[in-house]
Order: sequence, then structure tokens, then C-alpha cells
Amino acid sequence: MRFLNLFRLVSMFLLVVFAATTLNFFLPRLIGTDPVAERISAIAETGGGNVDIEAMSQAYRERLGLGDTLWSQYLSYLGDIARFDFGFSIANYPVTVNELMAQALPWTIGLMLTATLIAFAIGSLLGALTVWPHAPRIFANLTPAIMVLGAIPFYILGLLLIDIFAFRLGWFPIGGGYPIGARPAVTFDFALDVLRHAMLPGLSIVLAAIGVWALQMRGMIVTVLGEDYVTFAEAKGVRPTRLFFRYGMRNAILPQLTTLALTFGQIVTGAVLVEVVFGYPGLGTLLFQSIGYSDFFVIQGVVFVLVLTVAISMLIMDIVLPILDPRLRG
Repeated sequence: MRFLNLFRLVSMFLLVVFAATTLNFFLPRLIGTDPVAERISAIAETGGGNVDIEAMSQAYRERLGLGDTLWSQYLSYLGDIARFDFGFSIANYPVTVNELMAQALPWTIGLMLTATLIAFAIGSLLGALTVWPHAPRIFANLTPAIMVLGAIPFYILGLLLIDIFAFRLGWFPIGGGYPIGARPAVTFDFALDVLRHAMLPGLSIVLAAIGVWALQMRGMIVTVLGEDYVTFAEAKGVRPTRLFFRYGMRNAILPQLTTLALTFGQIVTGAVLVEVVFGYPGLGTLLFQSIGYSDFFVIQGVVFVLVLTVAISMLIMDIVLPILDPRLRG
């Protein structure tokens, strides 16, 4: 039975990835525009710069399989995707999409992963304490503030933080991933510079996400408080701390973990506007710029990575959740 469930989950994972990959191929071709021709025309109008227009045009003719049937192009595309080969960037030829994503991905993962885990831990704990009967009264008084934070978008908080801590107080840089003119290096000083530049975008994400996690956890705890096993454990005289963590948090956290898995899948593009506001050199900024340049090879690469991470996260959670909660085992 377990093998059949695992086979079903893996099959669903492959089907989702295949369907998303297929849509990723056909949707740009249904727009009716030719971004390659538009880019080449734009380069020609500006004098060409250092770009070999003829070589670029020839490379894309071969890459797109112009002259081939749509079916041939689709099969070639699937083969390239299977090798994680997303081709050349239209706006940055001859730089490849893989190179651009490799440069941007560590910045986004470092920022979003850290901020997401911090917000999840703090938000879930605060949300539980706001309605837990034995918690100090001060946590219940935090509910209005949590609701306000949950309603404010990341980028609005980012703009407020820039105004207060960058412009007025001058404690942190206005934007960027590191100082202008600095060269990335594995040194303590450079790490401190990166940390200072990541503080405001990270704080904006954490503050906004804390409200969301707390409100969700608050609802879960309210549901758990009405369960018989909590009432029975309390009647037996279980210590309040043990009652809170073992009977309250442990059972209420499972839906939160599912949401966390979805959030992990969206880490690569989850803070697009925050990265744009702060000029942070992550994948969100890369996607935003690529949309502006109609660079759909980069867009296809980022979207595919997004779909893949969401699908992998959900596959892992579908496997792990029945282990954490025996009630979900078939």
C-alpha cells in the first residue's frame, strides 16, 4: 500500500511538472510577438554596441528551430529542459540563462529562506500564545498589531523601512546587495556588508510574514482548544508548558507545515517587489527585468524553476505529513 501511495505521489509530481513545462512552451508563442526580432531591432537601432547581431540572430534561429514544425520545436524544447538547458538570454546575449540564474539564485535563497524560517517560527509561536488560556495577557494584547502587520504588503513595509532607517537615520544602505564598486569575496568584511544590505529587505519580509503566520496559527489553536484530548490532558493535570507544546502546538502546526512547503516553493520569486524596491540582485529582480525586456527564455527558466520547487516541496510534504500525523495514513 505504501509503495502504491508513493508511486501515485511521484506520478502526480511528474504530471504537474510536465503540464507546467508544456504551458511554459506554448504560452509565449500564443502572445503573437517575436521578442528575438524585437531585441535585434532594438540593438540595430542603437548602433549594435558590442553585440554581434548576425551571430545572435543565427544562434536564435538554430535555438528556436525556425523552419521546423511546432512539434519538432516542442520535442527539442523538452530535451533541453530535461538537461536544464534554458538557452541564451535575449537581453544579455551571449550570456546563458543558467549563468544569470546561478548568479541571482544564491541571493534570493539566502534572503528568502532565512526570512521565511524566522517569520514562521516567531509568527507561529506568537499566534498560538495570543489565544492560549495560560499565556501572559501581553500576548493577547498583541493581536491588533499582528492583524495590521498581516495586512501590509512586503514592499510597503520596505518603503517605510527605507524612509526611516536609510534616509532619516542612515543606519542601513538604501539598496543593493553589497557596496557599489566592491568585488564579491569570501571574507568577513564582505559578509558584513552583505548582511547590512540584507537587513532592511529581510526585515520587511519578516514583519509582514509574521502577521500572516500568526493569524493562521491563531485559528488553528482555537480549533485545537476545543478538542477532547486537550480537555482530557488538562483534567489530568498535565503541566501548562507540556500541554502547550505537545498537545497544542504539535497538532496545530501541521496545516502550517503544508503552507510552509508552498512558501518554500515560492522562495525563488516570492519577494519580487521587495527585491525591486531595494535593488537586491536576486531572482525576483532578474524576473522583473526580463519581463521588461521581453526576454522570455529567462522568464521560462525562472518559471520552470518555480514550478519545480513548488512541486518538489509538495511531494516532500505529502510523504512527510503521514509520518508526522498517523491520522493521515491511508
